[in-house]
Amino acid sequence: MDPIYKNIAANKRWTYFFFLLYAVLIGVIGYLIGLYIGSPIMGLLMAVVLFAIIMLVTYYGGQNIVTTMAGAREVSKPEEPYLHNTVEALSIAAGLPMPKLYIIDTEVPNAFAAGRNPENASITVTRGLLERLDRLELEGVIAHEMAHIRNYDVLLATVAVVLVGTIVFLGYMARYSSYGSLFRGRDRGGGQGQLIFLVVFLVLVILAPIFAQLLKFAISRQREYLADATGANYTGYPEGLASALEKISDQQKSKSKLRNDALNGLYIINPALGAKSSNRGSTLFSTHPPTDERVKRLREM
Repeated sequence: MDPIYKNIAANKRWTYFFFLLYAVLIGVIGYLIGLYIGSPIMGLLMAVVLFAIIMLVTYYGGQNIVTTMAGAREVSKPEEPYLHNTVEALSIAAGLPMPKLYIIDTEVPNAFAAGRNPENASITVTRGLLERLDRLELEGVIAHEMAHIRNYDVLLATVAVVLVGTIVFLGYMARYSSYGSLFRGRDRGGGQGQLIFLVVFLVLVILAPIFAQLLKFAISRQREYLADATGANYTGYPEGLASALEKISDQQKSKSKLRNDALNGLYIINPALGAKSSNRGSTLFSTHPPTDERVKRLREM
């Protein structure tokens, strides 16, 4: 089987696994809340309803959530003809529908793709990317994002962003409410029982976002290598993407409007690493491979 199709199948499996993992986490949290309020069934029912709502919102509205979180605005062809013409040409080369296009008004160059499938996808670029890359470099970046769309990386990444963000939010809410009045009630089983519940509950809500982040990191690095190679095949000019990665990496800033813990893994270069991203090794906590290694592989193609 073609490696690209293997990757598509693997990404779909990872997405299903992500949904399953999230269902288990929400179910356990709901059950524990049910124990605390004296009705485990009610807690599970609340978890089921919450899970269903979040799944529907994530699948059908995840793209809009991500672009809104990034502070991006949709642009039409009359507004940005250069960008639209570039993306249209590469859509034809990749055999994909034309994605929606968004721009973030910042001088820091970067880009990402989002959506649930090739028919419902978007590409977001920054103003700095359009101004600081030449045509061949821009094509390399757009082709890289097109590869993410074709490989269904966008579905996996969009689901990861929304679900991990929700888990983190629930963790914060639980930690604060455990000291407040949200879950405070009458003694239902003695102080020892409540203490056990509190310990288990806090461990769960602390470890859940950590585990979810580690899972997102683990599945982000290899897809970047594949998207680099696939994008280079679309343009037939690996040097364009290699040069673009170097420029984008060198022009990241430690403080910029792109910095968002939930979105960092989506960008072609992680904004959180600043201009040092090309020198950082690929560690357990990195969402991207080292830029130097990506450039090296492209120039060896």
